[in-house]
Amino acid sequence: MTGSFSSLNTALTALRYHRVTLDVASNNVANAATEGYTRRRAVGESLGAGAVPALWSRYPDGLDAVGGGVGVKGVDRLADGLLDARSRSENGRSSCLQLRSTVLQRVESGLGEPGTTGVAAALASFRTSWHDLANTPESGAARGQVLARAEALVDAVHAQAAAIDEESATQRVSLLSSVTEVTTRAGELAATNRAISAAALDGVDASDLLDQRDQIAMRLAQLTGGKAVTRPDGGFDFNVGSVALVSGVQAGTLSVATGVTASGAADGNPVSLTVTLGATTTTTGALGGEIGATTELLDTTLPGYASGLASVVEGLATQVNGLHTAGYDATGATGQAFFTFTAGDAARTLSVNLTSPTQVAAAATPGGVIDGTQADRLAATGAAEDAYTSLVTGFGTTVASAQRLSSTQDLLTKQVDSAREQLSGVNIDEEMVTMLAAQRAYEAAARVMTVVDSVLDTLINRTAR
Repeated sequence: MTGSFSSLNTALTALRYHRVTLDVASNNVANAATEGYTRRRAVGESLGAGAVPALWSRYPDGLDAVGGGVGVKGVDRLADGLLDARSRSENGRSSCLQLRSTVLQRVESGLGEPGTTGVAAALASFRTSWHDLANTPESGAARGQVLARAEALVDAVHAQAAAIDEESATQRVSLLSSVTEVTTRAGELAATNRAISAAALDGVDASDLLDQRDQIAMRLAQLTGGKAVTRPDGGFDFNVGSVALVSGVQAGTLSVATGVTASGAADGNPVSLTVTLGATTTTTGALGGEIGATTELLDTTLPGYASGLASVVEGLATQVNGLHTAGYDATGATGQAFFTFTAGDAARTLSVNLTSPTQVAAAATPGGVIDGTQADRLAATGAAEDAYTSLVTGFGTTVASAQRLSSTQDLLTKQVDSAREQLSGVNIDEEMVTMLAAQRAYEAAARVMTVVDSVLDTLINRTAR
């Protein structure tokens, strides 16, 4: 239909459309600081002239077929599924590397190397005490100094071993906490999938639910490095370690099978995880994210350093004991084992076996002769210091590498997130332009209605009869 009355309807559709545009822009501005919010955009469509004219209502020529105004086709959620998937992937890697770097830096700081209170300083001080005794074998104070510095060495070794054990305990508790969070998030994602499916059937806008879905999937990716797969109804399936954790409205449970007990203690086995979905329990493959980093720390990095420290300490104790038992103490008796330890666990169990300075075997000949030959030989034992330096240097290299990898991944993640933010994030300036344009269009549509009203008033009330 054309004519003045048609113009009123056209203006009305314009008012409705631009009101929706203002509403959408207002909602974007209101949620500019809301985490996880994806901006929306009202999409209009032209309401064209009738394609098939009806009886007594047809256009006599093409000049009158000017269209019927504008309608709201829908409200688009400005998100790119591929970019979102890339962001989840990069954030998962970043979380893994960042956690690993943070923990390794904390462990490195706890070692206290180089420094005056670490194991390296204690080893050097212990060896120096043998030098002093070799120079003054008759001195009881020099013998006492050997024992005192040996005790200091034992304390330094115990402190470092305890620091590694404490960090391992912290990571075990962290693993249990992360696993529990994954199970909770999986349940939330399944519930969101159910709501999205219901909204799709009811024809309700599901934009807020999709935002919630993306936030949950992002956190799951950060925790596990897993992958989200989009379902036809808009929900997500989620896989961890090639095993389904969430399938539609069904959520699985992630559990620690071995490596860590429910109380947070180590059970002596490598960490393994299982997913129970329905009646099926499946062992996962290697996970990424924070759980992957924690697993690698518990299974490889921390035990590797602890084993290296134990090897250094055991080598030192064995060498010192061998030389000490070949010497003679101040009374002329054969020297005893200087250290005691448990094989394979020397760092935690090392202790000084001697109880008196007179038991320190500094002489190479029996009979209580004042002789510092054996002490001089003990002073020359620097193999443990070299081995410890190699251990700490290797660990420092590992820490530096972890920092570099984390920094590089962080830059890449920020680039991907920035690209995602440019599309999905709210730009206040852009929304202001949209609102101003919608305001002016709304005013113009209102002006059309005013003009048509005036025209109709003239036509109806002022036309001469």
